[in-house]
Amino acid sequence: MQIYGNTHGLSPSQTKALERLYRRRVPFDSLTTPELTRSLVETSFATGRQVGVLVDRSGTVSWVIVGDASQLMLPDIGRLRGAEGRFRGLRLIHIHLHNEPLTRDDLVDLTRLRLDMVVAICLSPDGRPQTVYWGHNVPVRPGERSSPHQTYGPTPYQKADVNPQAIVLALEEEFARVAKTRQVEAKDGRAILVHVCDKRHASRAEDSLAELAELARTAGVEVADTVLQVRDQVDPKYVLGKGKLEQVVIRAMQLDVEVLIIDRNLSPRQGAAIAQMTDLKVLDRTQLILDIFAQRAESRDGKLQVELAQMHYLLPRLGAKDDGLSRLAGGIGGRGPGETKLEVGKRRARERITRLKLALKKLAKQRKQRRQRRTRRGVPVVAVVGYTNAGKSTLLNQLTESNVLVEDKLFATLDTRSRRIRFPEEREVVITDTVGFIRDLPKDLFNAFRATFEEAADADLILHVVDVSDDAFDEHMKTTEELLLKLDLDRTPRLLVCNKADAVEPGHAHSIAEARGGVAVSALDRESLHPLLARLEEILFPADDALVSGTADDSEAEADSEAEAEADAEPCPKAEAYAAKYADTDTDADTDTDTDSSEAEPETEEAALPPGTAAE
Repeated sequence: MQIYGNTHGLSPSQTKALERLYRRRVPFDSLTTPELTRSLVETSFATGRQVGVLVDRSGTVSWVIVGDASQLMLPDIGRLRGAEGRFRGLRLIHIHLHNEPLTRDDLVDLTRLRLDMVVAICLSPDGRPQTVYWGHNVPVRPGERSSPHQTYGPTPYQKADVNPQAIVLALEEEFARVAKTRQVEAKDGRAILVHVCDKRHASRAEDSLAELAELARTAGVEVADTVLQVRDQVDPKYVLGKGKLEQVVIRAMQLDVEVLIIDRNLSPRQGAAIAQMTDLKVLDRTQLILDIFAQRAESRDGKLQVELAQMHYLLPRLGAKDDGLSRLAGGIGGRGPGETKLEVGKRRARERITRLKLALKKLAKQRKQRRQRRTRRGVPVVAVVGYTNAGKSTLLNQLTESNVLVEDKLFATLDTRSRRIRFPEEREVVITDTVGFIRDLPKDLFNAFRATFEEAADADLILHVVDVSDDAFDEHMKTTEELLLKLDLDRTPRLLVCNKADAVEPGHAHSIAEARGGVAVSALDRESLHPLLARLEEILFPADDALVSGTADDSEAEADSEAEAEADAEPCPKAEAYAAKYADTDTDADTDTDTDSSEAEPETEEAALPPGTAAE
């Protein structure tokens, strides 16, 4: 029989008196019994501390808890009867030494743990039971912000004639009815989003919280509410203040929320402390992004990379050490606690990480061989990079007439996709779509997906796609540039593509693009891509500019001297030449985006990249 809480300094007789509380029984239809009340009062008055018990519905005392003069700290009681619409099946009966009503801690424990009821017996100055306070949870209907609990008292102890059984069973039925009326559209339930920052970063708090909401929507979670707190300093244990965290718990009870998503990367200690305090499922930003990646990875390469990142994340979070879960062995060398289950789990995790790294290394070698074949063909490679949901996959589809998955969600596509586009004079370019960037990309995920950007490392040109309709596009551009620097891609030539020009005022996207030397397009409008195609041809094939002069024989043009060219030919302006190439709708499929050509490819290594098919 274990006594929980503040047991330091108790005498042996007081400890025995507390242990005898386990013998008491309290019927479900009684608030308390005279025998239990007398034992609680005597022990609490003698120790000067609050003493309480948790009683189940069969009447058995399951836990005996000792606190200090003003509060109790309840132990971890698990998730008994944790189904939707049901209470925990426990009621707390405890002593208040100073005739005070139910405290905030009492009400937070009531809602956080979904207790059947909380009962506080207040003592008179001479140590006799004087008054009783009690409270229980009440359902909150959708759209309401009323209190999730109801309290009663003070009631004289002798007149506290209450039937908890009738009240609790009726409340559970009402909770179940309210839960059925609440429509949950997301597949993974409802969550409250929390963003905490110091005053230096307060200006970006709203944008960060909005991005977290988009991540939650992509992951399949319905956002029930958001909480924003600006502090002088982030709390090292709970991140947000303890009082604010208690408000979040009450709000979660009101909205029937079981998930709490924190907009920062939590340490293992912080995650455990918040989960213990709230009794909710706690996710941080890294876990949320890993969950999205796990849902959307399709290729073997992507799945292995996600699993590797998850293993790195979970390794320091494999639980607390417990010598009770030891593997005992007899004989010499086998004495002692042995190898704990925690250590076995960590060793198995490290072995799995090693196997994943070897598998990814093998896949990286295969990708390198494909790139070498492509290099021998002399085909230029263009890598499309940018912030997530900037429209990279849509742009790839329009340029190459392919059907890569496109959704208005963050990280809609995670696997590298390469397609071919043909320019005039039978020239080809490989365009590769990469995974989107995001601010504060988890370190483990960044390292795991570094191999994904090997395609961009070998690119002749990087198309930096930015969503100009987003108010934070400057911040998105900065984030992308920083990540390109970390990937050692800052020296590769880049062309800025201001996408979603149709979603802003006319001319706004073009002015932004001109100021930065880029091109404004709308990936949904094929006609708007002609200037981009012209810039691509100009950058990738600079030696062929003379071809736009209209001369019929390329070899004769190369043989003519510079003086003869000036005397005999007047080249047309580039704009007119590009207009002639891209304006003809009848030949559009054969010039700028022909991915379905019927021309036979020779059966050599050069045929490894057929039109309109993935490069890998």
